[in-house]
Amino acid sequence: MKVEQIYTGCIAHAAYYIENNGEAAVFDPLREVGPYLERAQKDNAKIKYVFETHFHADFVSGHLDLAKKSGGEIVYGPTAKPGFDAIVAEDNQLFKVGDYTVKVIHTPGHTMESTTYLLIDENGNEHGIITGDTLFIGDVGRPDLAQHVIEDLTERKLASHLYDSLHNKILPLSDDLIVYPNHGAGSACGKMMSKETTDTLGNQKKTNYALQPMEKEEFIDKLLDGLTAPPAYFPKNVLMNIQGYESLDEVMHRGHQPLSPEAFEAAANETRALILDTRHADVFKEGFIPNSINIGLDSNFAMWVGELIPDIKQQILLVTDEGKEEESIIRLARVGYDHAIGFLKGGFSAWKSANKEVDSIDRITAAEMVQMTKEKDVQIFDVRKKSEFDSHHLVGAENTPLNQLNEFIATFPKNETFILHCAGGYRSMIAASMLKARGFDNFVDVSGGFNDIKEQKEAKLTDYVCPSTML
Repeated sequence: MKVEQIYTGCIAHAAYYIENNGEAAVFDPLREVGPYLERAQKDNAKIKYVFETHFHADFVSGHLDLAKKSGGEIVYGPTAKPGFDAIVAEDNQLFKVGDYTVKVIHTPGHTMESTTYLLIDENGNEHGIITGDTLFIGDVGRPDLAQHVIEDLTERKLASHLYDSLHNKILPLSDDLIVYPNHGAGSACGKMMSKETTDTLGNQKKTNYALQPMEKEEFIDKLLDGLTAPPAYFPKNVLMNIQGYESLDEVMHRGHQPLSPEAFEAAANETRALILDTRHADVFKEGFIPNSINIGLDSNFAMWVGELIPDIKQQILLVTDEGKEEESIIRLARVGYDHAIGFLKGGFSAWKSANKEVDSIDRITAAEMVQMTKEKDVQIFDVRKKSEFDSHHLVGAENTPLNQLNEFIATFPKNETFILHCAGGYRSMIAASMLKARGFDNFVDVSGGFNDIKEQKEAKLTDYVCPSTML
């Protein structure tokens, strides 16, 4: 049986495609559905079903657009209550895709409607399980997301359901089955996922901490230990996936509007739109439109947009590298930011050529930072996650995690020079742009971040510490 995994690294997401005898099915599609339609067309196949493992929190699924454009039916597991036409399947219900069979296995725990799909080939042999966020490679889905949408679904209640699902539904299955999860390392839907994106169930039974023999209360305690607060945009994405949303075609039409520097400036003044610059940090620091925020496309763009832009309906004006306008709009839409209203035609060079006001950020090397701290007492702010900071950091540095930067604004000195750094320079430039927009001009950012700082022999680092919250 052939199962095609379609993996998108920037949000650590896996969709799946199967086809047999001219019929196809897609599992957990992304917002942009063109690749799935093209894949089916290549096989001369009709997409019969769009299977969803659950109502996703970390991205807006493409189920509505894909169903509309392909004629396929949307399928959810038991207890789902979508705000649109869909099949709400029963536990153990069978669906035919050509000569393949897809069996519904209701596995509540990550969410109440969470469902695992057992894939059975044309000869009746069980091949694998598409597990959604129920089971990852090395981890299981966090049980604390649904309570942000349904208050009485506490994390302990969901963790209890997940224990039962794993022990009663997943563990009894054959060791030979291939596990096809919805996410890999880097996703915020778990806490310690492997970089591997498939494995055998038998190997997971041996190596996955959550599948080891233990009583339910021990499982719940282990599962909840070390969970950090989920990104703020998660509940908003869940509601979009439940209730429905605009077609990506409409979002693209609204956002893909080229604006001259004059029109861009007028739009910024008239709409109070956020100016989002998606260029690389090293390019951004040389020059940018004042008050713009830098979140580069070269890393976890969608995640940081969701973490740092509180209003999912915020109007956005884009500054991108030429040719990256469409990608920027799509990647915003993947996490529900559908209100891009235009982009700067010709990019930042057009802005400069029009003699518009520009700003810049001072960036220094790790060696220059060490020398600077030797010459005078300079406050250092480390914008990495607390777990990163706790494991190793500069002596005397203060931890101001990027996703909590607004809460720490009062701690940044206004009249003395200070230093910003993260692990590699991506997050600290986001922080730098946010501070610039708030009127700070008395800091420098470290290019290469802590990764480069560690290589400096004179850098004063703490000893390694393993916090109790880290598994």
